[in-house]
Amino acid sequence: MADDLESLIRKIKPDWIFHLAAHGAYSHQTDLIRMIGTNLSGTASLLEACRLTGFSAFVQAGSSSEYGYQDHPPSETERPEPNSPYAVTKLAATTYSRYLAGKYRLPVRILRLYSIYGPYEEPTRLMPTLVVRALEGHLPPLVNPDIARDFVYVDDASEAFWQVARSTDLSPGEILNVGSGRQTTMHELVALACELFRITEKPCWGSMADRGWDTTCWVSDPRKITNLLPWKARTSLRDGLLNFADWFRANPDQQLFYTGYSRIPPPKW
Repeated sequence: MADDLESLIRKIKPDWIFHLAAHGAYSHQTDLIRMIGTNLSGTASLLEACRLTGFSAFVQAGSSSEYGYQDHPPSETERPEPNSPYAVTKLAATTYSRYLAGKYRLPVRILRLYSIYGPYEEPTRLMPTLVVRALEGHLPPLVNPDIARDFVYVDDASEAFWQVARSTDLSPGEILNVGSGRQTTMHELVALACELFRITEKPCWGSMADRGWDTTCWVSDPRKITNLLPWKARTSLRDGLLNFADWFRANPDQQLFYTGYSRIPPPKW
């Protein structure tokens, strides 16, 4: 597998590499060996193949879950405390990437992503489920209203990848948080959805069990990326939800596909 990858990279000779492959980010992905193989071994193999060929930028999608449970917005210099097998393997990939970048002075950057949402998102996740149900005038099953997230619209996240790739001023192995710096509880999110989509039914809190990683404090400290680059999360949550809804309206086949997933009973964690 590693030899095949190396051969492919030599043939393509990519200048910029955006590495977003991952396993374990969704609750149904529980295979630890696959997490290690994808998140750590896969990252190491891709980095090595790219190192041998040469490149201008390697931007790796890290995860805010590497920080674990926090009671404040963690900065990139704080000690990570991963709280799941997925988070452990993502942190291991970050650690190895930084090691290799430092050893060979490689232009590798790691973006610790918060809750990215928008078109083509995994259909079982909260935001697409909320929006497709809201377009029908309903709400999906809901967890604890105090559970919080830092939501970032996909266009803003894509811009972060672009800005990081084109920058020549970042250090090898630089870690950057990609978040809005604003925390939103499920209660606030649902209230906004009810306002925007004129939903009159009452939310049924606790109709879906909390996930193992759910927490009432999950918010980024984006000061480093906004200081080093001309980037910040510009799309408000209000505009992001409306943009997402417009995408569904413009793509009825996608809306039908996502709606099918939204009607599947919530899993029992």
